[in-house]
Amino acid sequence: MRLIRRSRQLHGWLTVLLLAVFALTAAGCGNEQPDAGEGGAPPQGDLTLVVGAYSVVKDAMGEILPGFAEKWKADTGQTIVFQQSYEASGTQARAIAGGFEADVTLLAMEGDIGKLVKAGLVEKDWKKRGGEAGMVTRSVVALGTREGNPKGIHDFADLAKPGVKVLYPNPKTSGGAQWDINAIYGAGLKRSEEQEGAKDPAAAKAFLESIHRNVESLDKSGRASMAAFEYGVGDVIVTYENELLARIAEGVKYEVVIPKNTILIENPAAVVDKYADKHGTRAAAEALVDYLTTPEAQEIFAKFGFRPVNQQVYAVHESQYPVPAGLFDISYLGGWEEVRTTLYSKRGIWYQVLAGI
Repeated sequence: MRLIRRSRQLHGWLTVLLLAVFALTAAGCGNEQPDAGEGGAPPQGDLTLVVGAYSVVKDAMGEILPGFAEKWKADTGQTIVFQQSYEASGTQARAIAGGFEADVTLLAMEGDIGKLVKAGLVEKDWKKRGGEAGMVTRSVVALGTREGNPKGIHDFADLAKPGVKVLYPNPKTSGGAQWDINAIYGAGLKRSEEQEGAKDPAAAKAFLESIHRNVESLDKSGRASMAAFEYGVGDVIVTYENELLARIAEGVKYEVVIPKNTILIENPAAVVDKYADKHGTRAAAEALVDYLTTPEAQEIFAKFGFRPVNQQVYAVHESQYPVPAGLFDISYLGGWEEVRTTLYSKRGIWYQVLAGI
């Protein structure tokens, strides 16, 4: 009942949030605005590019965008400024589909870009037009514990132990949460293969259920879950490896546990074709998406804990990124279309787990 009440509260907060996003959009801006100049006016340039992204990349983009603006100025002579919005990936995708006119989007997963394709905002061939098959960063689902790992967490199975309080966000609003659930469910399938010789969806569902019973709260985004964890809620957080590495670099005391069986995360970027063409920003939007996989941008992503997609940069940092024995990708679960049906449809496994049925 506590989770149901919290889900209703989240639904209410989401409604308020989207109304705020749409109101800001009507005023010609995103959730967050560029820093005001003298007299409180926003900075002016020859070109304004609107970036709508998921919350996890906010810090990295804070360093990447000035580098792109400098390169664009050198190449074209134009001064470019940015309007930026950072939200949970699912929330951001719905806001763009609902009228938030982003020129470029970075989202947590391919499925969220798919929503924009279905809405007629992004062309179907978007994966061919930027990044590494459309992807600009990678990571893995990892576990973060308190300093010293007092609960003795070494794998996903340990999250089901009595007395272990777990945090992960709500997959209804968070793309990161869907990666978390995919990783746990996939780890359950891997366990069933090891024990029974074949994938057993029922065993994987039971594995997910055993962990979900220990979940303390479902926050709207991965960042919100980390904030709660650092405030003192829970014993272990299921999240992106890069989020943990970035916080450790800032001095936060986490222990990072990479499960034996976990999922490879791939994060896409795309031009929002309909809006970029409407605003006359296509050239800059395409250039930004291309810039995200340059060595300069990929080094910044690596600084914030992401696994680079640029092979040159990855080779430099490869020793930082352990590759677990049972690492799998979304194809192990049948691809995103299958995952949306199997796990996240109205009668899917996740909602059965959430409802306790």
